[in-house]
Amino acid sequence: MFSKLEKYLYLSIAMLIAMSSYGQQSPAFTQYSSAYMFINAGYAGMGEGICVNALARQQWAGFKDAQGNKIAPQDFLINADAPVKVIHGGVGGAIIQDKLGFEANVGIRLAYSYHLPVFDGILGMGVGINLVNRSIDFSKFHPLQPNDPALLSAKTGAMIFDGNLGFFFKSNSNYYVGLSVTNILESRSKNLSTSGTTIRYQTDRTFYLAAGYSYTLPGHPQFKLVPSLLIQSDVVSTQYNISAIVNYKSKFWGGVNYRFQESIGFMVGVNFQGFRFGYSYDISTLSMGIPGSHEITLGYCFKIKVNKNKTSYKNTRFL
Repeated sequence: MFSKLEKYLYLSIAMLIAMSSYGQQSPAFTQYSSAYMFINAGYAGMGEGICVNALARQQWAGFKDAQGNKIAPQDFLINADAPVKVIHGGVGGAIIQDKLGFEANVGIRLAYSYHLPVFDGILGMGVGINLVNRSIDFSKFHPLQPNDPALLSAKTGAMIFDGNLGFFFKSNSNYYVGLSVTNILESRSKNLSTSGTTIRYQTDRTFYLAAGYSYTLPGHPQFKLVPSLLIQSDVVSTQYNISAIVNYKSKFWGGVNYRFQESIGFMVGVNFQGFRFGYSYDISTLSMGIPGSHEITLGYCFKIKVNKNKTSYKNTRFL
């Protein structure tokens, strides 16, 4: 059933191995609004208080290679951010584990955003650092010529440092726009040599444009329509996401996401006592028999309340 897809995957992997530098595209999420802290440093502290979001994505669920190994992409992301008035902005961080076949990447991102009141909202201008541990287990590959000395046959890995930059504008009238770039430096690791073959890992510079708007339906204030857009590009390839969500009484929501020439995703979710739970299922629009993708998100936001009421003390001697 997946023979065509396997051929494409093997061909892609072979081409990547042949390159002197090895890079990978950044992960993509259907419920991308829960990953703004991950893709845009300017978003730090722009949420509704202290917010923590977790995302788990299983792409092409159940896909295996000819040997029965699970090689479908898997992503696990946790990001958190909070406003900090003392530094006139906000701070945030993210931890991600990204798997694709026999490649595993673990990344940590930290960000600071300066919040500037402008026009009818707040502009967050953020900078961040990115630390990635990238590794590939070449011993799991099954080449046509297994005794070829030019082929890697062991697990290799490297730690790479890079930087991020982002701008996020949030208006007072229900719309937002964000522009960011991650892995600005496109840093490369040192040369890694195994069996006479040299390989270098490289981070992937990625640009993001995000925008969204919350529209209350006339005559039905309990319903809100929330269209949004995310464009993600590493210059070589560009991905377009267009979403529309209907929110009911800020408790229940559902919607659709269209990833251009790739998939259609259906989303549902619920908000309960500060917690936000969402699920999406993507149906591939490619004609290659590709299985669907599952994605789960869980978020929680809260505010620290400080009692500003002044207390007074009266001595009975002066009553």
